[in-house]
Amino acid sequence: MNRPAAFALLSAAILISPAHAQRNFDNVEVTSEEVAPGVAVLFGAGGNIGVSHGDDATVIIDDQFAPLSGKIERAIANLGAKPVKYVVNTHWHFDHTGGNEHFGKTGATIFAHDNVRVRMASGGSAAGNQTPPAPKEALPVVTYGQGMRFHINGDTINLMFLGGGHTDGDSVVMWEEKNVVHMGDLYFKINGYPFIDTNSGGNVYNAMQSLDLVIAMIDDETRVIPGHGPMSNKAELVAYRAMIGEAVGRVEALNEQGMSLEDAVAAKPLDGIDRGEGGFISADAFVGAIWRSIEGS
Repeated sequence: MNRPAAFALLSAAILISPAHAQRNFDNVEVTSEEVAPGVAVLFGAGGNIGVSHGDDATVIIDDQFAPLSGKIERAIANLGAKPVKYVVNTHWHFDHTGGNEHFGKTGATIFAHDNVRVRMASGGSAAGNQTPPAPKEALPVVTYGQGMRFHINGDTINLMFLGGGHTDGDSVVMWEEKNVVHMGDLYFKINGYPFIDTNSGGNVYNAMQSLDLVIAMIDDETRVIPGHGPMSNKAELVAYRAMIGEAVGRVEALNEQGMSLEDAVAAKPLDGIDRGEGGFISADAFVGAIWRSIEGS
């Protein structure tokens, strides 16, 4: 297994741990991969971090867990980049926003969708983990409904809310000139099924819509940064979207038969859809998320 893939699996393991706040992060290594001139991705524990760096300023997309902030700063410095000036959160989950407080205190401005600030300010539950309300320094300072745009480091970086789906506040970040897109947790390139956080306004139909819109925007040369896992491309993203559609169709058929959720889970409708061994989200959990999406639509 290559290093990014190994750290991606570690990220998933940490994400599902109820004791994440007490976990020892001393042995976590934050590594970098340059994906285009002035654009990099950092792998560590938690969500993948996108980096835009150059003459103007350093922008990071997500910031993993608070104890890793120093390692993240060192990895950014090793790119030859300036200290972080701007942070973008793709959504509110703790493994993507844990470094907000640190970077907020060091003077960075934090950007996110409106619902990210609302959920961080109130706290809540995600994947069985209770997240307390965030301190003031960790909250996004600039929020938006549909999106906004950076003109920085010789590039145009679009922050886009396409309808969410993983949560109700997912942003997709696209570097226009560099042809790179950061998907946040709308795209998991690790074992297991997609995570649709229905407790945070996630809905599988919205996720499919968001994926469809991104797929229509990119080409075969686009470098795709998933929320978790190694670097990807359009073909793999298309396959991921097709897998979700197949799973949704199977669960819809059981729902239309008048089954209960318990009976639908017992029917194992996702058998034959290979997502590897283990992983963060089980087939049963994904069936439940699809079912709740159907009922809530």
